[in-house]
Amino acid sequence: MAEKTPHQNVTFPSSGTQAHGYLALPESGKGPGVIVIQEWWGLTDHIRDVADRLAAQGFVALAPDLYGGWITHDGEEAGQMMSQLPEAVGAQLLGGAVDYLLANEHVTSQKLGVIGFCMGGGFVLQMAAQQGEKIAAAVPFYGVGQGVPNDFSGVRAAIQGHYANLDQMYPPEQARAQEEQIRRESGAEVQYFYYDANHAFHNDENPAGNYDPQQAAVAWQRAVDFLQAKVA
Repeated sequence: MAEKTPHQNVTFPSSGTQAHGYLALPESGKGPGVIVIQEWWGLTDHIRDVADRLAAQGFVALAPDLYGGWITHDGEEAGQMMSQLPEAVGAQLLGGAVDYLLANEHVTSQKLGVIGFCMGGGFVLQMAAQQGEKIAAAVPFYGVGQGVPNDFSGVRAAIQGHYANLDQMYPPEQARAQEEQIRRESGAEVQYFYYDANHAFHNDENPAGNYDPQQAAVAWQRAVDFLQAKVA
Protein backbone atom coordinates (compact mmCIF):
# COMPACT_ATOMS: atom_id res chain seq x y z
CA MET A 1 0.00 0.00 0.00
CA ALA A 2 1.11 3.53 -0.70
CA GLU A 3 2.42 5.40 2.30
CA LYS A 4 3.64 8.91 2.97
CA THR A 5 7.22 8.79 4.19
CA PRO A 6 8.83 11.87 2.69
CA HIS A 7 12.59 12.13 2.48
CA GLN A 8 12.47 15.90 2.21
CA ASN A 9 15.02 18.33 3.62
CA VAL A 10 14.80 21.22 1.13
CA THR A 11 12.07 23.33 -0.43
CA PHE A 12 12.46 25.28 -3.64
CA PRO A 13 10.25 27.38 -5.95
CA SER A 14 8.99 25.77 -9.12
CA SER A 15 6.55 27.38 -11.56
CA GLY A 16 4.93 29.50 -8.89
CA THR A 17 4.57 26.71 -6.32
CA GLN A 18 6.78 25.20 -3.66
CA ALA A 19 8.49 21.91 -4.50
CA HIS A 20 10.39 19.61 -2.16
CA GLY A 21 13.33 17.27 -2.38
CA TYR A 22 16.23 15.57 -0.70
CA LEU A 23 19.61 17.32 -0.86
CA ALA A 24 22.83 15.43 -0.09
CA LEU A 25 26.11 17.31 0.37
CA PRO A 26 29.65 15.98 0.01
CA GLU A 27 31.98 15.97 3.00
CA SER A 28 33.68 19.10 1.69
CA GLY A 29 30.34 20.95 1.62
CA LYS A 30 30.75 21.94 -2.03
CA GLY A 31 30.87 20.19 -5.37
CA PRO A 32 29.39 19.87 -8.85
CA GLY A 33 25.62 19.51 -8.99
CA VAL A 34 23.66 16.42 -9.98
CA ILE A 35 19.90 15.86 -10.03
CA VAL A 36 18.60 12.38 -9.20
CA ILE A 37 15.17 11.53 -10.64
CA GLN A 38 13.06 8.89 -8.92
CA GLU A 39 11.52 5.71 -10.30
CA TRP A 40 7.77 5.25 -10.44
CA TRP A 41 7.92 4.00 -6.82
CA GLY A 42 8.52 7.55 -5.52
CA LEU A 43 11.36 9.11 -3.57
CA THR A 44 12.15 5.89 -1.73
CA ASP A 45 15.01 4.89 0.55
CA HIS A 46 16.80 3.64 -2.58
CA ILE A 47 16.67 7.01 -4.34
CA ARG A 48 17.79 8.79 -1.17
CA ASP A 49 20.66 6.30 -1.01
CA VAL A 50 21.61 7.05 -4.63
CA ALA A 51 21.84 10.74 -3.74
CA ASP A 52 23.95 9.91 -0.69
CA ARG A 53 26.24 7.73 -2.79
CA LEU A 54 26.76 10.57 -5.25
CA ALA A 55 27.51 12.94 -2.38
CA ALA A 56 30.13 10.48 -1.18
CA GLN A 57 31.71 10.84 -4.62
CA GLY A 58 31.93 14.61 -4.23
CA PHE A 59 28.67 15.77 -5.80
CA VAL A 60 25.91 17.98 -4.46
CA ALA A 61 22.95 15.71 -5.24
CA LEU A 62 19.30 16.78 -5.30
CA ALA A 63 16.47 14.26 -5.59
CA PRO A 64 13.23 16.19 -6.27
CA ASP A 65 10.10 14.60 -4.81
CA LEU A 66 7.69 14.20 -7.73
CA TYR A 67 4.94 12.55 -5.66
CA GLY A 68 4.77 14.90 -2.69
CA GLY A 69 6.14 12.35 -0.23
CA TRP A 70 4.11 9.34 -1.36
CA ILE A 71 5.89 6.06 -2.09
CA THR A 72 4.86 2.49 -2.83
CA HIS A 73 6.46 -0.90 -3.46
CA ASP A 74 3.45 -2.28 -5.31
CA GLY A 75 3.75 -2.32 -9.10
CA GLU A 76 0.08 -1.64 -9.80
CA GLU A 77 0.02 1.31 -7.42
CA ALA A 78 3.28 2.63 -8.86
CA GLY A 79 1.79 2.55 -12.34
CA GLN A 80 -1.24 4.48 -11.11
CA MET A 81 0.92 7.05 -9.33
CA MET A 82 3.04 7.54 -12.44
CA SER A 83 -0.05 7.95 -14.61
CA GLN A 84 -1.31 10.69 -12.27
CA LEU A 85 1.84 12.77 -12.82
CA PRO A 86 1.26 14.78 -16.01
CA GLU A 87 4.34 15.16 -18.16
CA ALA A 88 4.14 18.94 -18.03
CA VAL A 89 3.90 18.99 -14.23
CA GLY A 90 6.91 16.73 -13.84
CA ALA A 91 8.91 18.78 -16.34
CA GLN A 92 8.06 22.06 -14.61
CA LEU A 93 9.01 20.73 -11.19
CA LEU A 94 12.29 19.39 -12.51
CA GLY A 95 12.98 22.65 -14.32
CA GLY A 96 12.62 24.42 -10.98
CA ALA A 97 15.03 21.91 -9.47
CA VAL A 98 17.59 22.70 -12.16
CA ASP A 99 17.40 26.43 -11.44
CA TYR A 100 17.50 25.86 -7.69
CA LEU A 101 20.56 23.66 -7.85
CA LEU A 102 22.47 25.91 -10.24
CA ALA A 103 21.91 28.82 -7.84
CA ASN A 104 22.73 26.79 -4.72
CA GLU A 105 25.69 28.10 -2.74
CA HIS A 106 27.09 24.59 -2.36
CA VAL A 107 27.27 23.93 -6.11
CA THR A 108 30.54 24.71 -7.87
CA SER A 109 29.64 23.70 -11.44
CA GLN A 110 28.17 25.97 -14.10
CA LYS A 111 26.17 23.07 -15.53
CA LEU A 112 24.54 20.02 -13.98
CA GLY A 113 24.47 16.28 -14.36
CA VAL A 114 21.16 14.43 -14.22
CA ILE A 115 20.62 10.73 -13.53
CA GLY A 116 17.37 8.83 -13.22
CA PHE A 117 15.82 5.39 -13.28
CA CYS A 118 12.72 3.94 -14.98
CA MET A 119 10.24 6.85 -15.07
CA GLY A 120 13.10 9.04 -13.89
CA GLY A 121 15.24 7.89 -16.79
CA GLY A 122 12.58 9.14 -19.17
CA PHE A 123 12.55 12.52 -17.46
CA VAL A 124 16.38 12.60 -17.62
CA LEU A 125 16.10 12.63 -21.40
CA GLN A 126 13.42 15.30 -21.25
CA MET A 127 15.59 17.51 -19.04
CA ALA A 128 18.46 17.12 -21.48
CA ALA A 129 16.18 18.10 -24.37
CA GLN A 130 14.44 20.99 -22.58
CA GLN A 131 17.21 22.52 -20.49
CA GLY A 132 19.85 22.66 -23.21
CA GLU A 133 23.14 24.19 -22.07
CA LYS A 134 22.22 23.89 -18.39
CA ILE A 135 22.80 20.12 -18.52
CA ALA A 136 26.33 18.83 -19.10
CA ALA A 137 25.68 15.10 -18.67
CA ALA A 138 22.54 12.96 -18.71
CA VAL A 139 22.43 9.35 -17.48
CA PRO A 140 19.14 7.49 -18.09
CA PHE A 141 18.78 4.01 -16.63
CA TYR A 142 16.15 2.06 -18.63
CA GLY A 143 14.12 5.23 -19.16
CA VAL A 144 10.40 4.82 -19.78
CA GLY A 145 7.17 6.71 -19.20
CA GLN A 146 5.60 10.03 -19.95
CA GLY A 147 8.85 11.99 -19.71
CA VAL A 148 10.52 10.40 -22.74
CA PRO A 149 10.57 13.14 -25.41
CA ASN A 150 9.78 12.68 -29.08
CA ASP A 151 12.30 15.30 -30.20
CA PHE A 152 15.93 15.35 -29.08
CA SER A 153 17.11 18.33 -31.12
CA GLY A 154 17.49 20.44 -27.97
CA VAL A 155 19.99 18.07 -26.33
CA ARG A 156 23.38 19.64 -25.65
CA ALA A 157 24.51 17.25 -22.92
CA ALA A 158 26.62 14.17 -23.31
CA ILE A 159 24.42 11.14 -22.74
CA GLN A 160 25.30 7.77 -21.24
CA GLY A 161 22.43 5.27 -21.20
CA HIS A 162 22.08 2.00 -19.30
CA TYR A 163 19.55 -0.46 -20.70
CA ALA A 164 18.72 -4.14 -20.20
CA ASN A 165 18.73 -6.84 -22.86
CA LEU A 166 15.91 -8.70 -21.06
CA ASP A 167 13.76 -5.61 -20.46
CA GLN A 168 10.14 -6.17 -21.50
CA MET A 169 9.01 -2.65 -20.51
CA TYR A 170 11.52 -1.06 -22.87
CA PRO A 171 13.10 -3.72 -25.12
CA PRO A 172 16.69 -3.22 -26.28
CA GLU A 173 15.57 -2.75 -29.88
CA GLN A 174 13.71 0.39 -28.85
CA ALA A 175 16.66 1.59 -26.81
CA ARG A 176 19.02 1.15 -29.77
CA ALA A 177 16.64 3.07 -32.01
CA GLN A 178 16.44 5.84 -29.42
CA GLU A 179 20.21 5.97 -29.11
CA GLU A 180 20.50 6.55 -32.86
CA GLN A 181 17.67 9.10 -32.84
CA ILE A 182 19.37 11.19 -30.15
CA ARG A 183 22.68 11.06 -32.00
CA ARG A 184 21.02 11.97 -35.31
CA GLU A 185 18.80 14.80 -34.04
CA SER A 186 21.18 16.45 -31.57
CA GLY A 187 24.69 15.65 -32.70
CA ALA A 188 25.49 15.08 -29.02
CA GLU A 189 27.92 12.55 -27.63
CA VAL A 190 25.80 9.44 -27.00
CA GLN A 191 26.76 6.02 -25.66
CA TYR A 192 24.34 3.38 -24.49
CA PHE A 193 25.41 0.27 -22.59
CA TYR A 194 23.36 -2.93 -22.66
CA TYR A 195 23.33 -5.47 -19.83
CA ASP A 196 22.18 -9.09 -19.67
CA ALA A 197 19.64 -8.19 -17.02
CA ASN A 198 16.01 -7.16 -16.56
CA HIS A 199 14.37 -3.79 -16.14
CA ALA A 200 15.27 -2.11 -12.82
CA PHE A 201 18.42 -4.20 -12.39
CA HIS A 202 20.06 -1.35 -10.44
CA ASN A 203 17.42 -1.07 -7.69
CA ASP A 204 18.78 -2.85 -4.62
CA GLU A 205 15.47 -2.47 -2.78
CA ASN A 206 14.36 -4.98 -5.45
CA PRO A 207 10.60 -4.32 -5.52
CA ALA A 208 10.35 -5.86 -9.00
CA GLY A 209 12.62 -8.81 -8.17
CA ASN A 210 15.12 -7.85 -10.88
CA TYR A 211 18.10 -6.54 -8.91
CA ASP A 212 21.41 -7.77 -10.31
CA PRO A 213 24.27 -6.71 -8.03
CA GLN A 214 27.04 -7.48 -10.50
CA GLN A 215 25.49 -5.62 -13.43
CA ALA A 216 24.39 -2.80 -11.12
CA ALA A 217 27.95 -2.32 -9.86
CA VAL A 218 29.35 -2.10 -13.39
CA ALA A 219 26.67 0.35 -14.51
CA TRP A 220 27.05 2.50 -11.39
CA GLN A 221 30.80 2.83 -11.77
CA ARG A 222 30.41 3.80 -15.41
CA ALA A 223 27.83 6.41 -14.46
CA VAL A 224 29.95 7.92 -11.67
CA ASP A 225 33.06 8.05 -13.88
CA PHE A 226 31.03 9.72 -16.63
CA LEU A 227 29.51 12.34 -14.33
CA GLN A 228 32.89 13.10 -12.80
CA ALA A 229 34.39 13.58 -16.26
CA LYS A 230 31.58 15.75 -17.66
CA VAL A 231 30.28 17.85 -14.76
CA ALA A 232 32.81 20.28 -13.30
